[in-house]
Amino acid sequence: MTDAPTRVRFAPSPTGMFHVGGARSALFNWAVAGRDGGRFVLRVEDTDAARNRPEWTDGIVRALAWIGISAEDPRFEGPYFQSSYEPQHRAACGTLYAAGRAYYCDCTREQVIERTGSQHQGYDGFCRDRGLEPGEGRALRFRTPDSGVTVVEDLIRGRVEFPNANMEDFVIARGDGSPLFVLANVVDDMEMRITEVIRGEEHLSNTPKQQLLWSALGAEPPVWAHLPVIVNEKRQKLSKRRDKVALESYQEEGYLAEAMVNYLMLLGWGPGDDREIMPFAEMETVFRIEDVNSASAFFDEKKLRAFNGEYIRALELDDFIARCHPWLDASAAPWAASDYDPEVFAAVAPLAQTRIAVLSEIVPNVDFLFLDEPVWDAGSWAKGMKEGNAPRQMLEGALAAYQKVDWEAEALKTALEEVGAAHGLKLGKAQAPVRVAVTGRTVGLPLFESLEVLGRERTLTRVRKAIDHLDAPPV
Repeated sequence: MTDAPTRVRFAPSPTGMFHVGGARSALFNWAVAGRDGGRFVLRVEDTDAARNRPEWTDGIVRALAWIGISAEDPRFEGPYFQSSYEPQHRAACGTLYAAGRAYYCDCTREQVIERTGSQHQGYDGFCRDRGLEPGEGRALRFRTPDSGVTVVEDLIRGRVEFPNANMEDFVIARGDGSPLFVLANVVDDMEMRITEVIRGEEHLSNTPKQQLLWSALGAEPPVWAHLPVIVNEKRQKLSKRRDKVALESYQEEGYLAEAMVNYLMLLGWGPGDDREIMPFAEMETVFRIEDVNSASAFFDEKKLRAFNGEYIRALELDDFIARCHPWLDASAAPWAASDYDPEVFAAVAPLAQTRIAVLSEIVPNVDFLFLDEPVWDAGSWAKGMKEGNAPRQMLEGALAAYQKVDWEAEALKTALEEVGAAHGLKLGKAQAPVRVAVTGRTVGLPLFESLEVLGRERTLTRVRKAIDHLDAPPV
């Protein structure tokens, strides 16, 4: 390569939700551009008119912005659209044909199978020397070398050799003259002066063809780097039909962008000092594409969740409260807008911040504060009100004690401990019926701090109602 400024590209197709594998590729490209003072080009490969939708393009831009790849950043360039470069694609086809590097072919697949006797054999070169002129229904094929090897020097995989004898004369333009992806991709990269192509492993098989096209068009190929495939816990390649792969799904569930970025950067790469929790700005300074491991990378959702929990706990309290707001808004929450009190939430936010791993979990942790009545499900009721917890004795004892005790967490705890001790119960079992009566759940925020915020009257009302339901539990 020359000493030209680093120019990388991310080239998604607008055909669906934004895949976490695409997000990883984008971040690796972004890191290279940032470290080298280069440019990151967003190119939307929109030539599949049957599947493309404008909203998917908008989704790509929004998803990139969420993970910190912003169009406002000086290193960002685009978006460009592959469809707008069709004149250049067609011109390249003309150049290759005029130079004898491509020829027209009118063979059907059925004819090739009939000549070769196999459905699996590639094109047999039948039209190579027929001298066909351009015409309707005649595809344009690139003439590949008959012998030798095409060598791809890959920054991650090293030297990869592709025997030319195994490479058929591949089609670069359809019978109607429209170019295929393999050619359009090369021409776009040439037009955009891309110096490094960093993309998924699935594109490695296309690379020898594209490298031949680069050379045939008189240009030096870019530096190649093919990222390891991302797999699930069964070591299967992540699939949108089987796995949760849409970046938007994680965003909607309440994963923080900085936690997602941190985790994705570690899929196939590490900073080398045993650190894992690390902001992107620091990762960028030490990231080298040559250090990416060629082995498949395991997308461990449990580990991502743990990362997210750490990032949530590290937030300043005001920031945590602000980030919870989309889930607390009445349009998303199970309570009426008039029942939500931001001061009440602020009082319990420090307790919730240490207990949730994704922001959407905030709702089941605090809903009892903003609902007229707690939501008792049969499972929680059965577990909290089982006989071993002496539910009637504990609820009646708590009702009596809580009518006169000072309404602060430590006094509430001491009072319930005494009620439990009178019935031979330690606090863990003693508080279970009260927790379910008041919150509707067997787990949640610290009980006594929650009672203090909920208030005496609302607490006593719920305990009385739970006593009434002991003989007629929810179903």
